[in-house]
Amino acid sequence: MKHKREAYQLLHDGVLALARVEQQGLRIDVGYIKEQKRKITKQITELEEGFYDSDFFKEWKDSVQKKKINIYSPTQLSYFLYRVKKLESPKKTASGGDSTDEETLKRLNIPELDILLKIKKLKKIKDTYLASFEREQTDGYLHPFYNLHIARTYRSSSDRPNFQNIPIRDEEAMLYVRQAIYPRPGHQLWEIDYSQLEVRISACYNKDPQLIHDILEGDMHRDMAMEIFKLKKYDPKLHKTLRAATKNGFVFPQFYGDYYKNCAENMACTWGELPKGRWKSGQGIQVGNVCLSDHMIENDIKSYMIFEKHVQEIERMFWQERYRTYSNWKESWWKKYQRRGYVTTKTGFVFQGVMSRNDVINYPVQGAAFHCLLWSLIEIMKVQLRERWDTKIVGQIHDSIIIDMNPKEVDHVIPIIKCIMCNDVRQHWPWIIVPLEIEADVCPVDGSWAEKKPFNIN
Repeated sequence: MKHKREAYQLLHDGVLALARVEQQGLRIDVGYIKEQKRKITKQITELEEGFYDSDFFKEWKDSVQKKKINIYSPTQLSYFLYRVKKLESPKKTASGGDSTDEETLKRLNIPELDILLKIKKLKKIKDTYLASFEREQTDGYLHPFYNLHIARTYRSSSDRPNFQNIPIRDEEAMLYVRQAIYPRPGHQLWEIDYSQLEVRISACYNKDPQLIHDILEGDMHRDMAMEIFKLKKYDPKLHKTLRAATKNGFVFPQFYGDYYKNCAENMACTWGELPKGRWKSGQGIQVGNVCLSDHMIENDIKSYMIFEKHVQEIERMFWQERYRTYSNWKESWWKKYQRRGYVTTKTGFVFQGVMSRNDVINYPVQGAAFHCLLWSLIEIMKVQLRERWDTKIVGQIHDSIIIDMNPKEVDHVIPIIKCIMCNDVRQHWPWIIVPLEIEADVCPVDGSWAEKKPFNIN
């Protein structure tokens, strides 16, 4: 009962704190948004005209005969690519069909498909992001809603507009959208983000000694990159992309329940830009002075299928040797759910009903990780109001908070935020058995959110 009361109080206080974040709002440049929408519309028209004049489109149009062609229809595109042109799909959908997602179309390496992807991206930037900013703004400020009652993981969600869905990985989309967001005059935007929060909270559940060691002293992404890509010596500059491929294509997917086939395809084909089948010299991304295919062939991995089997063995070692305690915890946690029909978070919330194995293992970790941020945001807001900061918290995205900072208050505000997020939350919840760390990105005074750069906060 005590944990339930604490869980309710966290949500109660969290709703009030996020309401204050909503009220404080984000400043946007409405004139910039209108101008970019006009420019993007013109660019889309030009790209569509070029696409309609291509032999690719004419062949596509002839193939549908009397039907009305829709170049944005995945069904029509799939039929044309894989039934009319007889291309082999590089990827299947979850239901076993031929994929037409962005990754697949890029790997087909057809110039007209690249144009089509460009048009789709520009439409999304204009109609999903910029248009929603313009529609939802009031007197040049956005006031996104933050919800604590929608996500099954007990994380937050956002709407009107969805501020948590701002582009970050696609640099072009990121620049278009984030250049519309500014601080109040004379201020600067800061983004404070927990580092490896879900991995650290996961260690609080499974207490795996190797995982705890890697968090405190090691580098699991580097270690696994060396094993997967057969690196005899790791060079941070030469092997940065391979480390990122391992982090996003193997380590995190494995933690969230993916398996070796998907991981192998993601690392080799998406990140490494290697084809399926037998590899030849000169293929893939550059790794130092050689192509990835040359490096892998030199290390006796001469085809995609050999690489996939290699990744399968890496996966076995990952769970049966490196993180054996973590693996055992996953099994015992799943059996606990099967016996009781529910599992609980470290923060007092209950997950029940029909859930998959991955849901049972991941939801409590994701929920508790977000609650660390929520508790910290509540406490920071208390100090902000008590001390009457000119600095304001104006946004929340997953494991990070966005701050509209008065530069004169930086030396006072940042140590308080760091103390709350890294120290006070651990005193409040002693079950957090590993240190918590934060990272910061900072924008220039009066600069847009697109201009953020890393800042050493430690």
